Amino acid sequence: MFERVFKLKEKHTTVRTELIAGLTTFLAMAYILAVNPIVLSNAGMDTNSVFLATALASGLTSILMGVLANYPVALSAGMGTNALFAYTVCGALGYTWEEALAVVLISGIIFVVISVTGIRKAIINAIPKNLKLAIGAGIGFFIAFIGLKNAGIVVASSGTIVSLGDFSSPQVLLAIIGIFITIALLSKKVPAGVFWGLLITAAIGLVMSFCGLTSTDPINNPLPSIANMNFAFNFSMPTLGACFTGFKTVFTHPDVLVVTFSFLFVDFFDTAGTLVAVGNDIGLVNENGEMENVEKALLADSCGTCIGAVLGTSTVTSFVESGSGVAAGGRTGLTACTTGVLFLLSVFLSPLLSVITSSVTTPALVTVGVLMAQQLKQIDWDDWNVSAPCFLTILIMILGYSISDGIAAGFLFYTVSMAFSGKIKEIKPIVYVLDIIFLIYFIF
Repeated sequence: MFERVFKLKEKHTTVRTELIAGLTTFLAMAYILAVNPIVLSNAGMDTNSVFLATALASGLTSILMGVLANYPVALSAGMGTNALFAYTVCGALGYTWEEALAVVLISGIIFVVISVTGIRKAIINAIPKNLKLAIGAGIGFFIAFIGLKNAGIVVASSGTIVSLGDFSSPQVLLAIIGIFITIALLSKKVPAGVFWGLLITAAIGLVMSFCGLTSTDPINNPLPSIANMNFAFNFSMPTLGACFTGFKTVFTHPDVLVVTFSFLFVDFFDTAGTLVAVGNDIGLVNENGEMENVEKALLADSCGTCIGAVLGTSTVTSFVESGSGVAAGGRTGLTACTTGVLFLLSVFLSPLLSVITSSVTTPALVTVGVLMAQQLKQIDWDDWNVSAPCFLTILIMILGYSISDGIAAGFLFYTVSMAFSGKIKEIKPIVYVLDIIFLIYFIF
């Protein structure tokens, strides 16, 4: 059955490899189960209900992606869109969380329509091949930076914008030890080295906690600890179906179209960036720069947003952390399905997730960043029309702390460089449409 559905032999992989890759992706993404409820609680949502909605939405949509598109890409509530949901839409603009969920559902329905009609596929295939490579490499740098930031290795600084953190902090030390261990395993070409690095780092964290080492930030960045486990379960879900209640009043807001577009824009290009990055890494991008079977992947992602909104969480999107599973050998949808099943099981095993902290996942994110950055070697750096937009895509993605902003900047600079070098005929018409949208996005 696995061979028939996922074409394992054709993809040069095995069931064992795919299962390990799925587990690796889950461990790299597990932080969202703790972070998303905390972020959305700022919008007034019930924390436990958001946890359940996140786990269920992640599980169902990851399985849908695996079966429908045969991509090793898992989905969950996106970081960035959840902050947009809680702090901007519900906070600054005054929407209720039910109304915000309604907007998310509307954006999901629009995504389904443009995915079915092929518009979304046309846009992704319109991205020049070199820009696709830059997007993939940029995401590698981006998720490595996220890992370093979450572990406290890199911190904000008023004098130098960013600087190194406190290396005497237990959670920083754990992350650094984990990075050394994971890099060592990969250097020795240990199979599934990223996965084993995660397990070894988590085990070391438990030992550190047992020995009495305490975290300098026990709320936002704790060490793994068995003592922190809470075995009480609560399965009530007041967020389930609340989006339909939000429909009654959401259209009374004069800026509802702008809010909807904001969710659309961020989700669209975050997803595009992730699929391009993973597709490049496993050979799903052909010589013309087009991705294989991408329309089904986009449809699965679109349906994920609708499912998440109905269950009660912010926009569900393809996760860049899927790259950790690819690094562990994942090549098919069986990886995504494995991750999805583990998300569903996490509803019952949530206490065990307390040992998977940001310090534990940082080594995986950093090493995946290294692997994804290898796409840089395929970019034609000798061609200024290529090198300038590619460099700026990566730079703005990292410094702007946004995958979407990096992609938008890359498109605009690509158009300018091509136009003024006399290659305007090589620019696809849909790129001009996107440029106008990007300009409107940056201005407003």
